[in-house]
Amino acid sequence: MPCRQPNTPQGWLRRATLCLTLMLCTLATRAQTAPQVVDIPTRPGVTQRFLYLAPAQPTAAVILYAGGHGGLQIFPNGSFGWGAGNFVVRARQAFVDNGLAVAVIDAPSDRLTPPYLNGFRQTPEHAEDAKAVIAWLRNRTNLPVWLVGTSRGTQSVAAIAIRLATGGGPDGIVLTSTILREERGRAVPAMDLDKIKIPVLVVHHEQDGCKQCPYSEVQGLMDKLAKAPKAGLIHFDGGNNVGDPCEAMAYHGFNGIEPQVVQAVARWMAEK
Repeated sequence: MPCRQPNTPQGWLRRATLCLTLMLCTLATRAQTAPQVVDIPTRPGVTQRFLYLAPAQPTAAVILYAGGHGGLQIFPNGSFGWGAGNFVVRARQAFVDNGLAVAVIDAPSDRLTPPYLNGFRQTPEHAEDAKAVIAWLRNRTNLPVWLVGTSRGTQSVAAIAIRLATGGGPDGIVLTSTILREERGRAVPAMDLDKIKIPVLVVHHEQDGCKQCPYSEVQGLMDKLAKAPKAGLIHFDGGNNVGDPCEAMAYHGFNGIEPQVVQAVARWMAEK
């Protein structure tokens, strides 16, 4: 019922009550906790920083792993020294709007200078840091915790899920713009994916122009996820393609279609 001028006092009261109810419901849906910069201990002498933000009543939690070198350099006020335009970083509010508590992960305290997470994403230490954040989120929300990585962040997410498969790991993972080819280490399909025993969602742009992420090789990745209890593929086209094909403003970073991508991810997670 639209909030237009009523014709009678009784109609005015009914319409005013309905309009107030709708406004309160909208405000409740949009309500969220203030963004918080969190530092927690992980390995001996090491802390892990992340930016935490959440709706008033989240349905699950996600840890977001950026691509590139992954050193976001999160300041105490919640701003970023690098990576603010990365897909998962700039889409963090969209995850919150879809009912998810969010932790945007930085490099740990012993990796705060170059090369940051380069050469570190598939190490036991990286998995230990993730395990501590997963535990923090579970304690904070009492909800399932998923890892969501984009581009080189998918190497983090897959490697962590494999290393923590026997305990303390995530409840599911999402791989967006997955690294399918790699010249400097292991691409995601080259990992021990048969050890992953949790749901896996793969999200890819059909026109991804990054040479490490050709859409033509996505099916090979899906074939290697056959032992996961649930493995899904969502693909997109369209949007905007600007600059370097491996950067965040190209199709590789889902430029211009971020809300649709995040909504599709959230829906798939909810159907697990």
